[in-house]
Amino acid sequence: MANPYRSREGLSSRPVAGSDEIQLRIDPVHGELDEEISGLHRQVKQLKNVAQEIETEARVQNDIISDMQRLMSNAESGLKNGMRRLNRSIVQHRSNHILQVIVFGLVCFIVVYLWSKRFKR
Repeated sequence: MANPYRSREGLSSRPVAGSDEIQLRIDPVHGELDEEISGLHRQVKQLKNVAQEIETEARVQNDIISDMQRLMSNAESGLKNGMRRLNRSIVQHRSNHILQVIVFGLVCFIVVYLWSKRFKR
């Protein structure tokens, strides 16, 4: 079996007798570690930029949502006021309409009554 502490990137480690420490050795054959580290560094920078863009976009969307909530609240209060005025207007005019219907019914009844009296003879 191969060295259990050896990694494929050229790093190898071995435990030091009698302690919890580990010795680390880098093979000179695998000198590309610096290039890999700089590549990882570039990727980390890219991830940082992406995270910052996501944060900016989240803030913009939160602002949009806050504005929409404010507008919806204003629209709701305007609608409530309009409905209240409409209901008040309906209640005020309803009594007049009922009175007009009753008067119209009485006039029709009197006209039909008088007409029937006149043609009965």
